[in-house]
Amino acid sequence: MALEEYRRKRDFKKTPEPPGTVAKQPARELFFCVQKHLASHLHYDLRLEHNGVLLSWAVPKGPSLDPKTKRLAMHVEDHPRDYGEFEGVIPEGYGAGIVMLWDTGTWTPEVTDVDAALKTGDLKFTLNGYKLKGSWVLVRTGGRGGSSDARQWLLIKHRDDWSGDLDITEFAPKSVKSSGDFEDILAEDMPAVWRSNRPAKGGEASAMLATIIERAAKVKAEREKPASEKKAAPARKQTRKTPRKKAD
Repeated sequence: MALEEYRRKRDFKKTPEPPGTVAKQPARELFFCVQKHLASHLHYDLRLEHNGVLLSWAVPKGPSLDPKTKRLAMHVEDHPRDYGEFEGVIPEGYGAGIVMLWDTGTWTPEVTDVDAALKTGDLKFTLNGYKLKGSWVLVRTGGRGGSSDARQWLLIKHRDDWSGDLDITEFAPKSVKSSGDFEDILAEDMPAVWRSNRPAKGGEASAMLATIIERAAKVKAEREKPASEKKAAPARKQTRKTPRKKAD
């Protein structure tokens, strides 16, 4: 069953993630998304709609627009189609942390048979998202050259009008759904939810989350203040111009 591995790893009594069903394939453009996920480590989940589910790869450093930069992409379990709209906090357990909908749009295969391309480990496609556009390829490297992990792929941008050396993850770090950052997403939830759902202690992600929790608390506290107590924006200091003396 396509979503068996996805469901096996989750307790849907504790998580807001959808259990999902395999959606019927409609006659329309295929959906894709990239979810920025702060769990035990920060990574970006690339998801491509295919046969009613979302094919999924975890990209630790995020997509690169530079064709010379090959980004590791670990093939993970298929996700339900409605998971592609999810943004929020995942409770304790598998994938616990904060999820941001970093990019979304449609994708078009550049191959005639997606299943055959997945089997051979060479999937070429075009993305039409808010941040990611143009031609890309996913190439499986696991299982070749002595590597035993068949989940290991590379995500590579093809050279076209949408490629370049701009770091898109730094240039456009926020959500396309809420326009917020991790702390804004966190501030929308009850403290009991997000305070108990931290990733494993230690490491860069744990320090990052601690900072985000602190920022989120400030965002939430400021939003809940009465209007009279909110800080007024400082008035802009006006420079008085001295009139020029007329020539005699």
